[in-house]
Amino acid sequence: MKFAVDRRDALAGSVDIAVSGLTERGEKDEPLPRLLVKEDEVLGGLLAAAWKRREVKGRKAEVTTFHRPDGRGRILLVGLGPKANHDAEAVRRACASAVKALKGKGARTVGFRLATFAGESLASEIATRAIADGTLLGAYEFLRYRSTAEAGVEEGTVFLGPEHGREEAALRRALDQEVTLLETVIWTRDIVNLPADTATPERLAEEARQVGKEYGLKVTVLDEKKLEELHCGGLLAVGGGSVHPPRLVIVEYGGGARSGKTVAVVGKGITFDSGGISIKPAASMQDMKFDKAGACAALGIVRAAAALKLPPKVIAVMACAENLPSGTSYRPGDVVRTYNGKTIEVLNTDAEGRVVLADALGYVVDKYHPDEVIDLATLTGAEVVALGDDTAALISTDEKLAKGLLGASATSGEPLWRMPLTDFHRELVKSDIADVRNHTELTVAGVLTASAFLESFVGKTAWAHLDIAGPAYTTPSTRKWQPPYQPIGATAFGVRVVTTYLRDGTA
Repeated sequence: MKFAVDRRDALAGSVDIAVSGLTERGEKDEPLPRLLVKEDEVLGGLLAAAWKRREVKGRKAEVTTFHRPDGRGRILLVGLGPKANHDAEAVRRACASAVKALKGKGARTVGFRLATFAGESLASEIATRAIADGTLLGAYEFLRYRSTAEAGVEEGTVFLGPEHGREEAALRRALDQEVTLLETVIWTRDIVNLPADTATPERLAEEARQVGKEYGLKVTVLDEKKLEELHCGGLLAVGGGSVHPPRLVIVEYGGGARSGKTVAVVGKGITFDSGGISIKPAASMQDMKFDKAGACAALGIVRAAAALKLPPKVIAVMACAENLPSGTSYRPGDVVRTYNGKTIEVLNTDAEGRVVLADALGYVVDKYHPDEVIDLATLTGAEVVALGDDTAALISTDEKLAKGLLGASATSGEPLWRMPLTDFHRELVKSDIADVRNHTELTVAGVLTASAFLESFVGKTAWAHLDIAGPAYTTPSTRKWQPPYQPIGATAFGVRVVTTYLRDGTA
């Protein structure tokens, strides 16, 4: 979708639909909000009449459409919810609700009247970015395997009007930045949504090569022979049961500044997770094509960093394998030696994500000596139990890094919740016969025991782990509780929050 800034008024009649935001009205009668007087004038009093009859309330996701008497398109009012909660997330959700309501309604172009979305509690730049977020992400559909689809909005515009016309240059820059990031989010969603028969470890490596070619990035792909030479036993063990061998993929962005931090972003890329010998139940196993979401997010993050020319150097590492049962699969009871020499006692082959990440983390710390490491992984069902489907768990050994990510979470709207990591959790992953074990006999603190396992492979490097098992994708049953800009399927969670951190929090 094309998206632009226009200094004119949204009601000039140049778009099919002009969208205005409205905060929720109280129970008592009150006059039509001053900001909507222009809309009422264009509508010849229709809005005031609807307001008087309380047909328009401004509740969250409420959408009301008026046809203009002059025949110059339509005006859509979308509810922002309570005035006390008027923030960027309310705008994202409202704009997503609006664009979804226009699907199949003959609206090719849509314009947003910025003055009705910004306000005393929300700066115009933040509101502009949020409008783009909600519109572009809300309009997303994965259509690669569909033979037909209803037409939707093709062009969006933020109209500044007389209220914000003087800010045109700054708002244009902000919108261009946001749209660049959102294009990568959509690109990442498309890859995560690919089924396992298409998105093999080698296919993910090829996607990385294409990113490297497009943005001039160095890409290194370590195949199974090279992994054997480097003693990457974790990747080889997990991928040993599949005819599609594992890959460790490294993508390097040199940074937009002469000096600055080096941040490694490491992702779990299990292209399909059957559980291996410790096989999963059949119900919902089809969703295990999404177990590559962390690696795809890592690739999306380095792509966005390059496209936006962000200051820090970024090293993206994708640990890619397919976890299937066969005569060559790894088994419960096996001991695996990883890249950095540490050994893993395998107690459950379905706890495979941490096993492949062990190699990836050890490799990037040893080869690149990054200042910070951030890993993203659909790692544990315990994360979903603890935090639900919309929030990722954050575990970190570094206060500054953790605070930076939490700040980026507030800005981007991708929610993180920090959880503790203590010696209790570290003790639980110690093995009697190896350095660590990939599972414990206690069915408690699954998020944190997995984090303690990963911590042992990063040494003293500042590190943060994002368990994105809940928010990485939605299903038809969980979709109704999600924001309207999150589709059924892949959400590309992590791309916006980590890219925002790289942009704002690495100085």
